[in-house]
Amino acid sequence: MRIFLFAVALIAAPAAAKESPFVGEYRLAEGPDVGGGLLIRGDGRFQYMLAAGALDERAEGRWETHGDRICLTTDPKPVPPTMEKGSLLEVEGTTPTLLVTWPNGRGIAGVDFTIGFDTGEPIEDYTQYDGWTLADDDPRIPRWVELREPVYGITAPRFALSDADKGRLRAIIIPNDIGVVDFANACAERNGERLMLERGDGHMRFVRVAGD
Repeated sequence: MRIFLFAVALIAAPAAAKESPFVGEYRLAEGPDVGGGLLIRGDGRFQYMLAAGALDERAEGRWETHGDRICLTTDPKPVPPTMEKGSLLEVEGTTPTLLVTWPNGRGIAGVDFTIGFDTGEPIEDYTQYDGWTLADDDPRIPRWVELREPVYGITAPRFALSDADKGRLRAIIIPNDIGVVDFANACAERNGERLMLERGDGHMRFVRVAGD
């Protein structure tokens, strides 16, 4: 099954781009639980998409060749998601010790955290949709929190808790261009009908869609 269909007209473009052997549609070849594709258009633009479990990625921008490689640059450059401290919220009548939400107040589950106290060892755990609350029989006072959203790799500097916070924190994830990959001259090598795209410390393998 093709992961996506591009209904894009190829507009007037330099002959060098139109005639490039890289031009075409490719599907990701990384196993049954991962899907995605890459469209190299004849007008010097590209489109990219990936779905892997909870992770959804996309990007579009421009491409150019460098020798026997093609290099991708996301355009416009995406604004990465951030975390910021927000006003406390009640959930079902109580204010949790830690709550991570979207800007609209909807809770986010699965955010890893480390919380430190005035005494004793920190606690490591992850949030639920209704947050996380320190046990009633634990008399310690939270003094700082570190957060790590594992799907998109969103982090923030340590949140310090003052006396005014009363040992509670609400962190808001500002999505901005969440899921948009910032390709910055990311290059791929061509091997027959395959592309090997450099990504971090490894590669993503794409194969040309038959019939292009």
